[in-house]
Parts: sequence; C-alpha cells; structure tokens
Amino acid sequence: MSEPGTDPFDSFAAWFKEAEASEPNDPNAMAVASVGADGMPSVRMVLLKDWDRDGFVFYTNYDSRKGLQLQAQPKAALLFHWKSLRRQVRVEGLAEPTTAAEADAYFATRPRGSQIGAWASQQSRPLESRFALEKQVALYAAKFTIGKVPRPDNWSGFRVKPTLFEFWRDMPFRLHDRTLFTRATPAETAWKTEKLYP
Repeated sequence: MSEPGTDPFDSFAAWFKEAEASEPNDPNAMAVASVGADGMPSVRMVLLKDWDRDGFVFYTNYDSRKGLQLQAQPKAALLFHWKSLRRQVRVEGLAEPTTAAEADAYFATRPRGSQIGAWASQQSRPLESRFALEKQVALYAAKFTIGKVPRPDNWSGFRVKPTLFEFWRDMPFRLHDRTLFTRATPAETAWKTEKLYP
C-alpha cells in the first residue's frame, strides 16, 4: 500500500490508478460538499469527469442546489473513498466554472438519453410525479429527434482548484496514516506537508 509522495497531484494520480484497477464500481465517484446562505453544509455524490493540476472537474445543472450554492459561495470540499484499497482522499479548494468549450466537449460525449435528461430535469426542484418527468423526457426527445442535442445553457461544470489534500490510509488498531498538503491559494506551487494524528 503506497504512501503518498512529496507532490499531492502525483500522489493522487498513483492512488487513482490503483483505484481504477481495484474498485468494482465508479472509482471516480466523489462526495462534493457545498454550503448554503444559512451556513448549512450540503453533500452529495457525483462523478469526477476530468482532473489535472488545475483542479477536479464535475458537471451539473447550475440551477440545482449545488450549482446555486457553488455560484454564491465558490468553495467546495471533495471526498474520494476507495473501500477496496481502504483509502480516502480529501480535497478542499475554490470552485470556478468550466469554460463553455469544456462543457460542450464533455456534453457531446454523453449518451443521447443523458443529454435529453439534462433538458428534461429541473434538478433539485420538487417533482409532482414520475409521470411528469417522463413526459418532459418524451417532449425533449421529440424536439431533438434529428441531429445533435445541444447543451442546455444552465448545464455546465465546476473545477475545484485545491488548496488542501489529505491522504488517509487504513492502518492496524485504527492508527491510520494521514498526510496533509496545504497551500494558501491555488496559484501557489509550494505545498506544506505534515502528518496528522489518526
């Protein structure tokens, strides 16, 4: 079980590669936490769709609860939990919108049914019945019968630019190994590294 190295992005790459080989379902699943205007945190599972040294990218409806919260308070916390490896990675940082070009490129790779679903779902809004959703799906499927399905204006991505990583490894007797990397802003290249008590 590899210990994190001196660079958090390299360490994440190594752990993520191992998770892709060992995790039975969705090694790219991550919890995303945001905060509302009342200070109440909110967390949900999403799929990581891209990542590099600029940050971690996921896509959503900008009118959803998380979309509205991240636009109003552009800070997020992420959590990857790979049970097969008995490891976790926490990430905290600033959230910024992806470019329209990035969102268009990713949207074009989605299955057509998912593209239609992005139009049909008023994500996070009250739903009077399953039939109402299915009706919306049918309406947009008919509207976009021919040709490509365009990306809805309110559907795009967020990039979380890390200021903190924590790598957690399960160890005997609950004496877990925790390695913390921090920097003041995403623009800084130097990371402070320290071990934490379990």
